[in-house]
Amino acid sequence: MHDFEQLVASSAQAHGHLCPGQVVGVRMALLGCRLIGLDDPQSRSQIKKLIVYVEMDRCTADAVAHVTGVKLGRRSLKFMDYGIMAASFVNLETGKAFRVISTEESRSLAPVFAPEIPEKYAQQLEAYRRMPDSVLFQVQEVIIDVCDCDLPGPTRYKVACARCGQVVRDRREVLVDGLPHCAPCAGVAYFRNPTPVSCPEMNRSANPSSANKDKDWEIHHQSGSGFYH
Repeated sequence: MHDFEQLVASSAQAHGHLCPGQVVGVRMALLGCRLIGLDDPQSRSQIKKLIVYVEMDRCTADAVAHVTGVKLGRRSLKFMDYGIMAASFVNLETGKAFRVISTEESRSLAPVFAPEIPEKYAQQLEAYRRMPDSVLFQVQEVIIDVCDCDLPGPTRYKVACARCGQVVRDRREVLVDGLPHCAPCAGVAYFRNPTPVSCPEMNRSANPSSANKDKDWEIHHQSGSGFYH
């Protein structure tokens, strides 16, 4: 694994700016990986052993993902919307799991660890570098039951919604009167009032040179609902 300062710099570059959350996230990831016995989580030999659950959609989450290499697309990054500055690290090979939580006390202790820096933002940046893990974090050993449908790899289960026919993957269907429904049809989606839309912007190909082919495709594949499949 790269040097701590290198990781902070590359994480800040990937995230878009350097902030205290980046420092906390890098240290959180380093500690979490050490606890579950991974010293190079992005290596070919270790990358498939790791799942990370992040509990916040903040700068820290980006840093954790950057250091560990976990990704939503690989199914190794799980987002739990708890609003807590915490992440859990799971070694799929051993089953060991630890939850690392950023302490609220660390913010108030920044002047103690970087007293020579008067400006609050810069003070936190430096203090979070200097604090021992025992001050910056609380650690819990936890049990995380990772079901087959949450594991990295190909889809293990899919079912069609009984109402609209949309395919739902990885056991995310909702049962309504014993029948599988997608979240929108079950009324538990994050959006409301879905209205079908068809517009010229939808008729374009990603490759401009395919314009004529696209036109033919539109003629033969326009559905009754106005959508193109």
